[in-house]
Amino acid sequence: MVSATDIPATMRALWQPSLSGPRHMRLIADAPVPEPGLGEVLIKVTAAGVNFADVMRSNGTYGGGPVAPYLPGLEAVGQIVRLGAEVTALERGNRVVGAGYGAFAEYMVLRAAGVAPVPAGWTDEQALGLIMNWVTALAALKTLGRIAAGEVVLIHAAAGGVGQAAVRLAKHFGATVIASASAGKHDAVRALGADHVLDHGSADLAAEVLRQTDGRGADLVLESVGGESFRASVTAAKRVTGRVVVYGVAGGEATISNWELNFRHQIHVIGLHIGVLIEHSPQIFAELMTELSALIAAGVLPPGQPSVHDLADGPRVLAELEARATIGKLALRP
Repeated sequence: MVSATDIPATMRALWQPSLSGPRHMRLIADAPVPEPGLGEVLIKVTAAGVNFADVMRSNGTYGGGPVAPYLPGLEAVGQIVRLGAEVTALERGNRVVGAGYGAFAEYMVLRAAGVAPVPAGWTDEQALGLIMNWVTALAALKTLGRIAAGEVVLIHAAAGGVGQAAVRLAKHFGATVIASASAGKHDAVRALGADHVLDHGSADLAAEVLRQTDGRGADLVLESVGGESFRASVTAAKRVTGRVVVYGVAGGEATISNWELNFRHQIHVIGLHIGVLIEHSPQIFAELMTELSALIAAGVLPPGQPSVHDLADGPRVLAELEARATIGKLALRP
């Protein structure tokens, strides 16, 4: 374990100089090591998760995103090396995973109330995704989506980190899963248990969902793509009781009007941002983590198998994610 006196003043980190995309990101060696504040912990990062939100932030399209220049990265796992004021439930040396800012670095500050322990027997890298992916999927399906056995769930971007978690969980909860993904990723999604896999770029995606459900539509839609995918989602949702949980806008902004909700799409549209949930509903987050722990113990949630890359390769990895050329969880190792 790193001692308090061994923590350096500066560190290696990725640096985003402008909001012009991930290709302009670069590695620096003199970023200041942050100090944990009230209710925070400093971790020595062992692996950082890569998410599409990182791509959006680098392009300036993420709501409430950073002003350049900044240190990118939202998710990391590592060992606690310093405690901020009033942190009593954690100790130096604990291995934790959490979400915050500046994850693509050797050290990172996390809110103590928003971290989770690395499950026993798992490596640090295997724990990546517990919060950003698995908690998001569980909240979308159960807490907000109110999934029930026998229902039909449409999951977009099913080959991504949240999508893969959602497919596994939806099947565990007894749902029929219709998944959408790029054509080259269909086999990977089927291997997770999806009952039907559709091409996400299809112009007839909503019509195909209606065909698969004998015209009734999906009971629950997990929507993270945006753009035309959002329009397909609201069209494919079951009238009156259908729910569309929106937790991403990777493909661009889309809207639905009050006129449409009244006269055309009589559905429930629900917004989800996992960072906001953790900050404003800590009790719900705690309940989600308790359920995830039970799912891990039952073998429903397996250790993650991320594709791990060196920190210096971060710009390339994010560019590939932006181009939809990746499958599953991605990670950077400082």
